[in-house]
Amino acid sequence: MYADNYTPNATNGTSENALRSFESFPMAKPDLLVFSHLRWDFVYQRPQHLLKRSARDRRVFFIEEPVYDNGSMRLEVSERETNLKVVVPHLPDGLQSEVAKTAVLHEMVNRLLMENNIHQYCAWYYTPMALDFTRQLRPMAVVYDCMDELSAFKGAPESLTHRERELFQLADLVFTGGQSLYEAKRDQHHSVFAFPSSIDRQHFMQARTCCTEPADQQNIPHPRLGFFGVVDERFDIALLDEVSRQRPDWQFVIIGPVVKIDPESLPRRENIHYLGGKSYQELPEYIAGWDVALLLFAQNESTRFISPTKTPEYLAAGKPVVSTPIRDVIHPYGEKGFVRIANNAQEFIAAAEELLGAEATREKWLGTVDEFLATMSWDETWARMSRLIDDVLAKKTRAAMVAKAGHAHRNVAA
Repeated sequence: MYADNYTPNATNGTSENALRSFESFPMAKPDLLVFSHLRWDFVYQRPQHLLKRSARDRRVFFIEEPVYDNGSMRLEVSERETNLKVVVPHLPDGLQSEVAKTAVLHEMVNRLLMENNIHQYCAWYYTPMALDFTRQLRPMAVVYDCMDELSAFKGAPESLTHRERELFQLADLVFTGGQSLYEAKRDQHHSVFAFPSSIDRQHFMQARTCCTEPADQQNIPHPRLGFFGVVDERFDIALLDEVSRQRPDWQFVIIGPVVKIDPESLPRRENIHYLGGKSYQELPEYIAGWDVALLLFAQNESTRFISPTKTPEYLAAGKPVVSTPIRDVIHPYGEKGFVRIANNAQEFIAAAEELLGAEATREKWLGTVDEFLATMSWDETWARMSRLIDDVLAKKTRAAMVAKAGHAHRNVAA
């Protein structure tokens, strides 16, 4: 927002002086209202990386989907870091009507704005479904960070595709979480930009020198093949079962929460170790003890457009990687020789065997990997996003100033 005390000089018959004065004022960063289907404390991933950086120069309100509990109806607001607040609507268990739920969330968002003196803000959507209770908002700009093809996920609402089309109409900018998703969305909006998964290199590079072995992993024999991430409908259960059956001497370490699938559907073998969810800070210690890192993604609609953040994270940790044929892993990681791509259990086993025996050439490979990773960072990703948002705000504000100056000139002339 530009300085409130600036009034264009319309008496001179032109808006040029007004525009020159307008452009000389620094832009203050408007607040950011983020509407997310993911919970802040679930898994540390793209939203956390980006929004923590956004909070360095603006207030960020991360608004989650509602929690249903014990007849409560309240808005829980907690500050996690300077300028970053997590907002959780609590609704009563019996509030099943979509109309009633939407009305309550609508009022909760209005109250959030009023109680926190939120006047100049941008709206940032991770889920188009939030449009149901946010249509009353008048943001300075609208951003849709489309990190996944949500309509392909298990349990996705039937109306999600329709809401996304509506969001495309409202959005000033659309960011996608990978190249393949960009190619799927670029013809649906006038301003779409690909922002594939980036990396906090220094955090994961700790795995290269880490000497501490977590207690629940230290007694697992080698070789260890590890995976971390959400275990859901995207996880290739059948592949893990077959590879672990054929290679009982290999140990498979699986880190992450199990959601949207029955835990009993997971293969149970002596050489498979489900260690549950771990914090982001703990991950380097676990990866340090692996011999090979895995991208165990099934080939289905829910994985068609994914761009796994863990790909560069595994590489920064210094681990060789075997992946199923995910498009955004094949390009660029597979094509550059950083990740081995396997289409079935036999190829997976062959690739892992080769990597387990390639210790002698690991240093040269790692040097090439590091050169590539040096071009990536969440800081740079956010900086590019922020510049695009600033450009939109500047253009909108400039257009408003032109219109205001012209209106004032017409009034004087009359």
